[in-house]
Amino acid sequence: MNCSISGEVPEEPVVSRKSGLLFEKRLIERHISEYGKCPITGEALTAEDIVPVKTGKIVRPRPVQAASIPGMLGMFQNEWDSLMLSNFAMEQQLHTARQELSHALYQHDAACRVIARLKKERDEARSLLAQADRQIPMSTPSAVAVNASVHSNGTQVADDQLGSGVRNIRPGISPHILAELTDCNTALSQQRKKRQISSTLAPIDALERYTQISSHPLHKTSKPGILSIDIHHEKDIIATGGVDTNAVIFDQPSGQILSTLSGHSKKVTSVKFVGRDNLVITGSADKTVRIWQGSDDGNYNCNHTLKDHTAEVQAVTVHATNNYFVTASLDSTWCFYDISSGLCLTQVEDTSASQGYTSVAFHPDGLILGAGTSEAVVKIWDVKSQTRVAKFDGHVGAVTSISFSENGYFLATAASDGVKLWDLRKLRNFRTFTPYGPDTPTNSVEFDFSGSYLAAAGSDIRVFQATSVKSEWNTIKTFPDMSGTGKATSVKFGPDAKYIAVGSMDRNLRIFGLPGNDVEMES
Repeated sequence: MNCSISGEVPEEPVVSRKSGLLFEKRLIERHISEYGKCPITGEALTAEDIVPVKTGKIVRPRPVQAASIPGMLGMFQNEWDSLMLSNFAMEQQLHTARQELSHALYQHDAACRVIARLKKERDEARSLLAQADRQIPMSTPSAVAVNASVHSNGTQVADDQLGSGVRNIRPGISPHILAELTDCNTALSQQRKKRQISSTLAPIDALERYTQISSHPLHKTSKPGILSIDIHHEKDIIATGGVDTNAVIFDQPSGQILSTLSGHSKKVTSVKFVGRDNLVITGSADKTVRIWQGSDDGNYNCNHTLKDHTAEVQAVTVHATNNYFVTASLDSTWCFYDISSGLCLTQVEDTSASQGYTSVAFHPDGLILGAGTSEAVVKIWDVKSQTRVAKFDGHVGAVTSISFSENGYFLATAASDGVKLWDLRKLRNFRTFTPYGPDTPTNSVEFDFSGSYLAAAGSDIRVFQATSVKSEWNTIKTFPDMSGTGKATSVKFGPDAKYIAVGSMDRNLRIFGLPGNDVEMES
């Protein structure tokens, strides 16, 4: 007699009063508690309807394997194998647990060391802040006066001559300056909404016909290489910064050198025009920044030599008011300067960075600052509060160049893995260009003033049509690197994109435009 559910001989047989079927007691009781009916007939069934059947002790027959010695040996072998496999799995788990415990202990020890270092730095910072608070009331006015007098005639003064505690004091960005920046932002935002693309902007079909129309040897042959370019659109003059420690001011229409700015002791990494008073700013690997004043005879004199950074100055950007500028350095700080006095109003340090800044640019409205780092990160700062408000990851290698579009919506960044375009409204990357191989970095990226075109420089120079997030950014023209070095370092659009200026690792500035322009090719 077998159980109607399991089909096996029941150990505690019971019978249903209603159907007369035989069941295993534990199985039918569980079924009744869950469903309340007979599993075979489907009739309603309760525990009272189950009657136990008294039988003798049921002895189950031996399995076939235990009926012979070889079968029993096989059973023992299977059990032994199972035991060994279980033991091996436990040993593996023990080894893994030991490794995880060792790693956790190492992380705990490293975290304790980091916490101890941070506490020490915090205590030192508090001490320095308390010392500065005591010194500011009586030292700040004299510091400003001394700094202005030191730099007004272009002479350099040793730091110890300024007195202890004076050179590191930063007066901060005053409410008056913040109001000026805010007013500029408001005015530019309103103008941008009404601005139309200039009718004199070079069309796409013209850019497709651009070719090299001139080449100008501006720097020394002993130390060739142009690292930075800037163009003054109103005067149509070009400034270049070179490996030979000089900056050169070049008149594009006439093809003549207007002035050579000498004074830096190492390569000039960045050069920028100021849109007023015939001023030029240069940053250098010698850790200094210089402000140059042009005179009526065409020469430029150094008005200020600024020594606030402790490592190479990699980039300079000028605010839209033309009254302030920012420098970025490998010492992981950026400085906000007043152009007229040469005074560093504030120096912002990024404690999360370990290798410093490699590029910097103001947003067109002037209240946002973008900075690229040597750690492949782009950081967006609020100038008014000097706080970081966004961070863009995804590049490989140092961020060599950044450029905001004129509409203020897009940011282009360049690094070893190519060019990335970021939507500043949604803070996301919406397009990536990889024009070169993994061993060829993109050294420069630049929007034209209208925001209609984007240029990138690496082993060649490429111009893209700037459209929108959803539209394709098609390549308009690719110019070969005529220097023979295979490394174009900087690219800039001329007024209305009528020409493109390119610097490479030879000493020549190259101009690309329509053949027949009033620029003669030099031999």
